[in-house]
Amino acid sequence: MVAGACAAARSAGLRPGMSIAHANALVAGLEVADADPDADAAGLRQLAMWAARRWSPIAAPDPPDGILIDATGCANLFGGEEPMLARITGTLERAGITVRAAIADTPGAAHAVARFGGEPVSVVAPGRTAETLARLPVAALRLEPEVAGDLHRFGFKRVGQLYGEPRAPLTLRFGPELGRRLDQALGGAFEAITPLFPEEAPRRRCAFAEPIGSAEALAGAAERLAGDLCTDLERRGYGARSLDLLFERVDRVTLALRVGTARPSRDPRHLARLFTDRLEEVDPGWGVEAMMLVASLTEPLGARQSALAELGEGAGLSGDLAELVDRLANLPQVARVYGAAPVESDLPERTVRRIDPLSVAADTAWPALPRPFWLFAPEPVQTVALLPDDPPARFVWRGRAYRVRRADGPERIHLEWWRQPSEIRGTRDYYRIEDEEGGRFWLFRDGRSNAGVRWFIHGVFG
Repeated sequence: MVAGACAAARSAGLRPGMSIAHANALVAGLEVADADPDADAAGLRQLAMWAARRWSPIAAPDPPDGILIDATGCANLFGGEEPMLARITGTLERAGITVRAAIADTPGAAHAVARFGGEPVSVVAPGRTAETLARLPVAALRLEPEVAGDLHRFGFKRVGQLYGEPRAPLTLRFGPELGRRLDQALGGAFEAITPLFPEEAPRRRCAFAEPIGSAEALAGAAERLAGDLCTDLERRGYGARSLDLLFERVDRVTLALRVGTARPSRDPRHLARLFTDRLEEVDPGWGVEAMMLVASLTEPLGARQSALAELGEGAGLSGDLAELVDRLANLPQVARVYGAAPVESDLPERTVRRIDPLSVAADTAWPALPRPFWLFAPEPVQTVALLPDDPPARFVWRGRAYRVRRADGPERIHLEWWRQPSEIRGTRDYYRIEDEEGGRFWLFRDGRSNAGVRWFIHGVFG
Protein backbone atom coordinates (compact mmCIF):
# COMPACT_ATOMS: atom_id res chain seq x y z
CA MET A 1 0.00 0.00 0.00
CA VAL A 2 1.18 3.53 -0.79
CA ALA A 3 2.04 5.32 2.47
CA GLY A 4 3.22 8.59 0.95
CA ALA A 5 3.68 10.17 -2.46
CA CYS A 6 5.73 13.13 -3.67
CA ALA A 7 4.26 15.94 -5.75
CA ALA A 8 5.32 14.30 -9.02
CA ALA A 9 3.69 11.02 -7.98
CA ARG A 10 0.47 12.76 -6.99
CA SER A 11 0.35 14.56 -10.33
CA ALA A 12 0.50 11.11 -11.95
CA GLY A 13 -2.59 10.02 -10.01
CA LEU A 14 -0.98 8.21 -7.08
CA ARG A 15 -2.54 8.64 -3.65
CA PRO A 16 -1.79 7.34 -0.13
CA GLY A 17 -3.83 4.22 0.55
CA MET A 18 -3.60 3.00 -3.04
CA SER A 19 -2.31 -0.52 -3.58
CA ILE A 20 1.20 -0.93 -4.99
CA ALA A 21 -0.19 -3.01 -7.88
CA HIS A 22 -2.54 -0.19 -8.83
CA ALA A 23 0.28 2.34 -8.56
CA ASN A 24 2.57 0.26 -10.80
CA ALA A 25 -0.21 0.02 -13.34
CA LEU A 26 -0.53 3.82 -13.45
CA VAL A 27 3.19 4.64 -13.61
CA ALA A 28 5.69 2.50 -15.49
CA GLY A 29 9.05 2.06 -13.77
CA LEU A 30 7.74 3.39 -10.46
CA GLU A 31 10.35 3.72 -7.72
CA VAL A 32 9.05 2.20 -4.49
CA ALA A 33 10.78 2.34 -1.10
CA ASP A 34 9.74 0.65 2.13
CA ALA A 35 7.93 2.93 4.56
CA ASP A 36 9.55 3.40 7.97
CA PRO A 37 6.99 5.05 10.28
CA ASP A 38 9.37 5.02 13.24
CA ALA A 39 12.08 6.83 11.29
CA ASP A 40 9.49 9.30 9.97
CA ALA A 41 8.32 10.05 13.51
CA ALA A 42 11.90 10.48 14.71
CA GLY A 43 12.67 12.83 11.81
CA LEU A 44 9.54 14.87 12.50
CA ARG A 45 10.49 15.15 16.17
CA GLN A 46 13.98 16.26 15.18
CA LEU A 47 12.48 18.92 12.90
CA ALA A 48 10.22 20.12 15.73
CA MET A 49 13.23 20.25 18.05
CA TRP A 50 15.02 22.42 15.48
CA ALA A 51 12.00 24.72 15.40
CA ALA A 52 12.03 24.94 19.20
CA ARG A 53 15.71 25.91 19.20
CA ARG A 54 15.57 28.31 16.29
CA TRP A 55 12.13 29.91 16.18
CA SER A 56 9.90 29.47 19.23
CA PRO A 57 10.10 27.74 22.61
CA ILE A 58 6.64 26.23 22.04
CA ALA A 59 6.94 23.87 19.09
CA ALA A 60 5.77 20.28 18.72
CA PRO A 61 5.24 17.61 16.05
CA ASP A 62 1.87 17.58 14.27
CA PRO A 63 1.84 14.01 12.91
CA PRO A 64 2.14 12.63 10.38
CA ASP A 65 3.90 15.38 8.45
CA GLY A 66 3.71 18.73 10.23
CA ILE A 67 4.95 20.82 13.11
CA LEU A 68 3.08 23.38 15.20
CA ILE A 69 4.87 26.56 16.29
CA ASP A 70 3.41 29.09 18.73
CA ALA A 71 4.85 32.44 17.63
CA THR A 72 3.37 34.39 20.54
CA GLY A 73 6.03 36.40 22.36
CA CYS A 74 8.87 35.66 19.94
CA ALA A 75 7.72 36.81 16.49
CA ASN A 76 9.08 40.29 17.22
CA LEU A 77 12.61 38.84 17.18
CA PHE A 78 12.14 38.22 13.46
CA GLY A 79 10.31 41.41 12.53
CA GLY A 80 6.78 40.09 13.02
CA GLU A 81 4.75 37.00 12.20
CA GLU A 82 4.85 37.27 8.41
CA PRO A 83 8.63 37.85 8.16
CA MET A 84 9.11 35.01 10.64
CA LEU A 85 6.98 32.69 8.49
CA ALA A 86 8.89 33.72 5.36
CA ARG A 87 12.21 32.93 7.03
CA ILE A 88 10.99 29.54 8.28
CA THR A 89 9.67 28.47 4.88
CA GLY A 90 12.75 29.80 3.09
CA THR A 91 15.09 27.88 5.39
CA LEU A 92 13.17 24.63 4.90
CA GLU A 93 12.95 25.05 1.13
CA ARG A 94 16.69 25.66 0.88
CA ALA A 95 17.14 22.38 2.74
CA GLY A 96 15.10 20.60 0.05
CA ILE A 97 11.90 20.25 2.10
CA THR A 98 8.56 20.96 0.42
CA VAL A 99 6.63 23.36 2.65
CA ARG A 100 3.02 24.41 3.09
CA ALA A 101 2.61 26.84 5.96
CA ALA A 102 0.00 29.05 7.56
CA ILE A 103 -0.36 31.51 10.42
CA ALA A 104 -3.73 31.63 12.18
CA ASP A 105 -5.31 32.40 15.55
CA THR A 106 -5.50 28.72 16.60
CA PRO A 107 -3.44 25.56 16.00
CA GLY A 108 -6.46 23.88 14.41
CA ALA A 109 -7.00 26.73 11.96
CA ALA A 110 -3.30 26.84 11.02
CA HIS A 111 -3.36 23.06 10.44
CA ALA A 112 -6.44 23.34 8.23
CA VAL A 113 -5.28 26.28 6.11
CA ALA A 114 -1.77 24.89 5.63
CA ARG A 115 -3.06 21.56 4.32
CA PHE A 116 -6.31 22.50 2.60
CA GLY A 117 -5.90 26.19 1.71
CA GLY A 118 -5.29 27.24 -1.85
CA GLU A 119 -1.85 28.82 -1.29
CA PRO A 120 1.41 27.19 -0.18
CA VAL A 121 1.93 30.00 2.36
CA SER A 122 -1.07 31.73 3.97
CA VAL A 123 -1.65 34.28 6.69
CA VAL A 124 -5.13 34.38 8.23
CA ALA A 125 -5.86 37.86 9.54
CA PRO A 126 -6.85 38.01 13.23
CA GLY A 127 -10.59 37.64 13.65
CA ARG A 128 -11.15 36.07 10.22
CA THR A 129 -10.70 32.43 11.23
CA ALA A 130 -14.35 31.43 10.83
CA GLU A 131 -14.61 33.13 7.44
CA THR A 132 -11.46 31.41 6.18
CA LEU A 133 -12.38 27.95 7.46
CA ALA A 134 -15.92 28.14 6.11
CA ARG A 135 -14.87 27.30 2.54
CA LEU A 136 -12.52 24.43 3.45
CA PRO A 137 -13.59 20.76 3.32
CA VAL A 138 -14.69 19.13 6.56
CA ALA A 139 -11.60 16.90 6.45
CA ALA A 140 -9.61 20.03 7.37
CA LEU A 141 -10.95 19.68 10.93
CA ARG A 142 -8.62 16.70 11.59
CA LEU A 143 -11.49 14.21 11.68
CA GLU A 144 -11.23 10.47 11.26
CA PRO A 145 -11.79 9.46 7.61
CA GLU A 146 -14.96 7.58 8.57
CA VAL A 147 -16.45 10.68 10.22
CA ALA A 148 -15.54 12.88 7.25
CA GLY A 149 -17.11 10.33 4.91
CA ASP A 150 -20.32 10.24 6.96
CA LEU A 151 -20.51 14.03 6.89
CA HIS A 152 -20.21 13.98 3.10
CA ARG A 153 -23.02 11.47 2.81
CA PHE A 154 -25.26 13.74 4.87
CA GLY A 155 -24.43 16.74 2.68
CA PHE A 156 -21.87 18.44 4.94
CA LYS A 157 -18.95 19.06 2.59
CA ARG A 158 -17.64 22.43 3.82
CA VAL A 159 -16.78 23.54 7.34
CA GLY A 160 -19.08 26.54 7.04
CA GLN A 161 -22.10 24.25 6.65
CA LEU A 162 -21.60 23.12 10.26
CA TYR A 163 -21.73 26.60 11.79
CA GLY A 164 -25.47 26.97 12.11
CA GLU A 165 -26.31 23.36 12.95
CA PRO A 166 -27.49 22.43 16.46
CA ARG A 167 -24.64 20.76 18.31
CA ALA A 168 -26.64 17.98 20.01
CA PRO A 169 -27.83 16.23 16.79
CA LEU A 170 -24.34 16.49 15.29
CA THR A 171 -22.81 14.90 18.39
CA LEU A 172 -25.44 12.17 18.42
CA ARG A 173 -24.93 11.36 14.74
CA PHE A 174 -21.16 11.85 14.30
CA GLY A 175 -19.73 11.65 17.82
CA PRO A 176 -18.20 14.23 20.22
CA GLU A 177 -14.96 14.53 18.24
CA LEU A 178 -16.64 16.66 15.57
CA GLY A 179 -17.71 19.36 18.03
CA ARG A 180 -14.35 19.32 19.82
CA ARG A 181 -12.35 19.75 16.63
CA LEU A 182 -14.66 22.49 15.37
CA ASP A 183 -14.37 24.39 18.66
CA GLN A 184 -10.58 24.01 18.67
CA ALA A 185 -10.30 25.37 15.14
CA LEU A 186 -12.56 28.35 15.86
CA GLY A 187 -10.97 29.13 19.23
CA GLY A 188 -13.92 28.05 21.36
CA ALA A 189 -11.93 25.27 23.04
CA PHE A 190 -8.34 25.46 24.21
CA GLU A 191 -5.76 23.25 22.50
CA ALA A 192 -2.45 22.84 24.30
CA ILE A 193 0.87 22.50 22.50
CA THR A 194 3.31 20.52 24.62
CA PRO A 195 6.70 22.17 24.03
CA LEU A 196 9.84 20.21 23.26
CA PHE A 197 13.24 21.02 24.71
CA PRO A 198 16.62 19.45 24.04
CA GLU A 199 17.38 17.07 26.86
CA GLU A 200 20.75 18.73 27.42
CA ALA A 201 19.37 22.29 27.56
CA PRO A 202 20.00 23.85 31.01
CA ARG A 203 16.73 24.73 32.71
CA ARG A 204 15.26 25.69 36.04
CA ARG A 205 11.62 25.40 37.11
CA CYS A 206 9.74 26.64 40.13
CA ALA A 207 6.18 25.86 41.21
CA PHE A 208 4.23 28.19 43.49
CA ALA A 209 2.17 27.25 46.52
CA GLU A 210 -0.48 29.70 45.31
CA PRO A 211 -0.95 31.04 41.77
CA ILE A 212 0.68 34.42 41.16
CA GLY A 213 -0.30 37.11 38.70
CA SER A 214 1.18 40.48 39.60
CA ALA A 215 4.06 41.91 37.58
CA GLU A 216 6.16 42.18 40.74
CA ALA A 217 5.69 38.51 41.61
CA LEU A 218 6.45 37.37 38.07
CA ALA A 219 9.55 39.57 37.95
CA GLY A 220 10.79 38.23 41.28
CA ALA A 221 10.36 34.64 40.10
CA ALA A 222 12.18 35.43 36.85
CA GLU A 223 15.10 36.91 38.80
CA ARG A 224 15.37 33.85 41.03
CA LEU A 225 15.25 31.49 38.06
CA ALA A 226 17.89 33.54 36.25
CA GLY A 227 20.19 33.37 39.27
CA ASP A 228 19.84 29.60 39.58
CA LEU A 229 20.26 29.04 35.85
CA CYS A 230 23.36 31.23 35.64
CA THR A 231 24.92 29.23 38.45
CA ASP A 232 24.38 26.08 36.37
CA LEU A 233 25.82 27.77 33.28
CA GLU A 234 28.91 28.91 35.17
CA ARG A 235 29.48 25.40 36.44
CA ARG A 236 29.36 24.12 32.84
CA GLY A 237 31.46 26.98 31.43
CA TYR A 238 28.72 28.26 29.14
CA GLY A 239 26.79 31.45 28.51
CA ALA A 240 23.27 31.84 27.17
CA ARG A 241 22.54 33.16 23.68
CA SER A 242 18.81 32.37 23.66
CA LEU A 243 16.50 31.89 26.64
CA ASP A 244 12.85 30.91 26.99
CA LEU A 245 10.70 31.78 29.98
CA LEU A 246 7.53 29.70 30.19
CA PHE A 247 4.49 30.60 32.28
CA GLU A 248 2.22 27.67 33.18
CA ARG A 249 -1.24 29.03 33.98
CA VAL A 250 -3.84 27.29 36.12
CA ASP A 251 -6.09 26.86 33.05
CA ARG A 252 -3.40 24.68 31.37
CA VAL A 253 -2.37 27.46 28.98
CA THR A 254 1.39 27.83 28.58
CA LEU A 255 2.75 31.23 27.57
CA ALA A 256 6.33 31.87 26.56
CA LEU A 257 8.75 34.74 26.10
CA ARG A 258 11.95 34.30 24.12
CA VAL A 259 14.93 36.63 24.34
CA GLY A 260 18.31 36.55 22.67
CA THR A 261 21.70 38.03 23.47
CA ALA A 262 24.33 39.47 21.17
CA ARG A 263 27.06 37.64 23.08
CA PRO A 264 27.04 34.68 25.48
CA SER A 265 25.97 35.88 28.91
CA ARG A 266 25.39 34.45 32.36
CA ASP A 267 24.78 37.71 34.17
CA PRO A 268 21.55 36.98 36.09
CA ARG A 269 20.70 40.66 36.53
CA HIS A 270 20.98 41.35 32.81
CA LEU A 271 19.14 38.22 31.69
CA ALA A 272 16.29 38.75 34.14
CA ARG A 273 15.92 42.35 33.00
CA LEU A 274 15.42 41.23 29.39
CA PHE A 275 12.30 39.40 30.55
CA THR A 276 11.02 41.97 33.04
CA ASP A 277 11.09 44.58 30.25
CA ARG A 278 8.45 42.49 28.46
CA LEU A 279 6.24 41.20 31.25
CA GLU A 280 3.37 43.41 30.07
CA GLU A 281 3.03 40.96 27.17
CA VAL A 282 2.10 38.15 29.58
CA ASP A 283 -1.55 37.64 30.46
CA PRO A 284 -1.54 35.65 33.73
CA GLY A 285 -5.25 34.87 33.45
CA TRP A 286 -6.45 33.29 36.69
CA GLY A 287 -2.87 32.92 37.84
CA VAL A 288 0.48 31.33 37.03
CA GLU A 289 1.19 28.16 38.99
CA ALA A 290 4.71 27.45 37.69
CA MET A 291 7.48 29.07 35.65
CA MET A 292 10.42 27.53 33.83
CA LEU A 293 13.53 29.19 32.38
CA VAL A 294 15.40 27.31 29.65
CA ALA A 295 18.71 28.20 28.00
CA SER A 296 17.71 26.94 24.55
CA LEU A 297 20.99 28.04 22.94
CA THR A 298 24.32 28.25 24.74
CA GLU A 299 27.94 28.91 23.78
CA PRO A 300 31.20 28.42 25.68
CA LEU A 301 32.04 31.32 27.98
CA GLY A 302 35.25 31.34 29.97
CA ALA A 303 35.71 32.63 33.49
CA ARG A 304 36.20 36.39 33.91
CA GLN A 305 38.10 38.20 36.67
CA SER A 306 35.90 41.23 37.14
CA ALA A 307 38.23 43.14 39.49
CA LEU A 308 41.17 43.04 37.06
CA ALA A 309 39.02 43.73 34.02
CA GLU A 310 37.73 46.93 35.55
CA LEU A 311 41.27 48.37 35.75
CA GLY A 312 41.65 48.74 31.98
CA GLU A 313 40.82 51.99 30.24
CA GLY A 314 37.33 51.82 28.80
CA ALA A 315 36.69 48.51 30.53
CA GLY A 316 33.06 47.60 30.68
CA LEU A 317 32.12 49.68 27.63
CA SER A 318 31.82 46.64 25.39
CA GLY A 319 29.75 44.80 27.97
CA ASP A 320 27.50 47.79 28.57
CA LEU A 321 26.96 48.17 24.83
CA ALA A 322 26.11 44.48 24.49
CA GLU A 323 23.54 44.80 27.28
CA LEU A 324 22.02 47.86 25.63
CA VAL A 325 21.82 46.04 22.28
CA ASP A 326 20.16 43.06 23.99
CA ARG A 327 17.53 45.23 25.66
CA LEU A 328 16.71 47.10 22.46
CA ALA A 329 16.68 44.03 20.22
CA ASN A 330 14.24 42.17 22.49
CA LEU A 331 11.65 44.94 22.61
CA PRO A 332 8.53 44.07 20.55
CA GLN A 333 8.50 47.42 18.75
CA VAL A 334 12.12 47.14 17.58
CA ALA A 335 12.62 45.18 14.36
CA ARG A 336 16.42 45.30 14.20
CA VAL A 337 19.40 46.92 15.91
CA TYR A 338 22.46 47.79 13.84
CA GLY A 339 25.48 50.07 13.84
CA ALA A 340 26.77 52.49 11.21
CA ALA A 341 30.18 52.50 9.55
CA PRO A 342 31.69 55.05 7.14
CA VAL A 343 32.23 54.26 3.46
CA GLU A 344 34.47 56.22 1.10
CA SER A 345 32.16 57.94 -1.38
CA ASP A 346 31.46 61.42 -2.72
CA LEU A 347 27.68 61.10 -2.46
CA PRO A 348 26.37 61.53 1.10
CA GLU A 349 23.85 58.68 0.85
CA ARG A 350 26.68 56.27 -0.02
CA THR A 351 28.99 57.20 2.84
CA VAL A 352 27.38 54.89 5.40
CA ARG A 353 26.58 51.20 5.68
CA ARG A 354 24.89 49.04 8.27
CA ILE A 355 27.02 46.75 10.41
CA ASP A 356 26.54 44.48 13.38
CA PRO A 357 26.11 46.72 16.45
CA LEU A 358 29.01 45.06 18.26
CA SER A 359 31.41 44.73 15.34
CA VAL A 360 34.45 46.95 14.92
CA ALA A 361 34.16 49.41 12.04
CA ALA A 362 36.85 49.73 9.38
CA ASP A 363 39.63 52.33 9.53
CA THR A 364 37.75 54.66 7.17
CA ALA A 365 36.95 57.94 8.92
CA TRP A 366 33.78 59.97 8.70
CA PRO A 367 34.15 63.03 6.43
CA ALA A 368 35.28 66.15 8.31
CA LEU A 369 32.50 68.23 6.76
CA PRO A 370 29.29 69.66 8.22
CA ARG A 371 26.69 66.97 7.70
CA PRO A 372 23.11 66.71 9.02
CA PHE A 373 22.27 64.64 12.06
CA TRP A 374 19.35 63.04 10.18
CA LEU A 375 20.20 61.98 6.62
CA PHE A 376 17.43 60.43 4.53
CA ALA A 377 16.69 59.71 0.87
CA PRO A 378 16.46 62.96 -1.14
CA GLU A 379 12.91 64.32 -1.30
CA PRO A 380 11.81 66.92 -3.88
CA VAL A 381 10.83 70.35 -2.55
CA GLN A 382 9.18 73.36 -4.17
CA THR A 383 11.33 76.48 -3.96
CA VAL A 384 11.15 80.20 -4.65
CA ALA A 385 14.43 82.12 -5.21
CA LEU A 386 15.15 85.78 -5.93
CA LEU A 387 17.51 84.83 -8.79
CA PRO A 388 17.88 81.52 -10.66
CA ASP A 389 21.32 80.78 -9.18
CA ASP A 390 20.46 81.97 -5.67
CA PRO A 391 19.57 79.66 -2.77
CA PRO A 392 15.84 79.43 -2.01
CA ALA A 393 14.12 82.25 -0.18
CA ARG A 394 11.19 79.96 0.55
CA PHE A 395 10.55 76.23 0.16
CA VAL A 396 7.70 73.79 0.72
CA TRP A 397 8.44 70.35 2.17
CA ARG A 398 5.83 67.73 3.06
CA GLY A 399 3.04 70.26 2.68
CA ARG A 400 4.56 72.87 4.98
CA ALA A 401 6.09 76.18 3.89
CA TYR A 402 9.40 77.44 5.32
CA ARG A 403 10.83 80.95 5.00
CA VAL A 404 14.61 81.03 4.75
CA ARG A 405 16.51 83.37 7.06
CA ARG A 406 20.04 82.31 6.16
CA ALA A 407 21.74 80.04 3.61
CA ASP A 408 25.37 78.87 3.59
CA GLY A 409 26.85 77.45 0.42
CA PRO A 410 27.07 76.18 -2.14
CA GLU A 411 29.13 73.03 -1.54
CA ARG A 412 29.46 71.41 -4.94
CA ILE A 413 29.56 67.61 -5.08
CA HIS A 414 30.25 65.81 -8.35
CA LEU A 415 28.39 62.58 -8.94
CA GLU A 416 30.32 59.33 -9.29
CA TRP A 417 30.42 59.03 -13.07
CA TRP A 418 32.19 55.67 -12.99
CA ARG A 419 29.22 53.97 -11.35
CA GLN A 420 26.52 54.54 -13.97
CA PRO A 421 26.02 56.63 -17.14
CA SER A 422 23.28 58.77 -15.58
CA GLU A 423 25.84 60.30 -13.20
CA ILE A 424 28.23 61.51 -15.92
CA ARG A 425 28.64 65.30 -15.72
CA GLY A 426 26.17 65.39 -12.84
CA THR A 427 26.60 67.82 -9.96
CA ARG A 428 24.80 68.83 -6.80
CA ASP A 429 25.03 72.22 -5.11
CA TYR A 430 24.32 71.81 -1.38
CA TYR A 431 23.16 74.62 0.95
CA ARG A 432 22.79 74.66 4.71
CA ILE A 433 19.45 76.41 5.20
CA GLU A 434 18.10 78.00 8.38
CA ASP A 435 14.45 79.03 8.50
CA GLU A 436 12.82 81.79 10.54
CA GLU A 437 11.97 79.38 13.38
CA GLY A 438 15.55 78.16 13.77
CA GLY A 439 15.19 74.89 11.89
CA ARG A 440 18.27 73.87 9.90
CA PHE A 441 18.01 71.85 6.69
CA TRP A 442 20.29 70.47 4.00
CA LEU A 443 19.04 71.22 0.48
CA PHE A 444 20.68 70.71 -2.88
CA ARG A 445 20.11 71.81 -6.44
CA ASP A 446 20.31 68.94 -8.92
CA GLY A 447 22.31 69.80 -12.03
CA ARG A 448 21.28 66.73 -14.06
CA SER A 449 17.67 67.57 -14.88
CA ASN A 450 16.86 68.41 -18.49
CA ALA A 451 13.57 69.95 -17.39
CA GLY A 452 15.20 72.76 -15.45
CA VAL A 453 16.49 73.27 -11.94
CA ARG A 454 15.18 70.84 -9.33
CA TRP A 455 15.67 71.16 -5.59
CA PHE A 456 15.76 68.37 -3.01
CA ILE A 457 16.04 68.15 0.76
CA HIS A 458 18.56 65.57 1.92
CA GLY A 459 18.70 65.95 5.68
CA VAL A 460 17.96 67.87 8.85
CA PHE A 461 20.58 69.20 11.26
CA GLY A 462 20.12 68.56 14.97
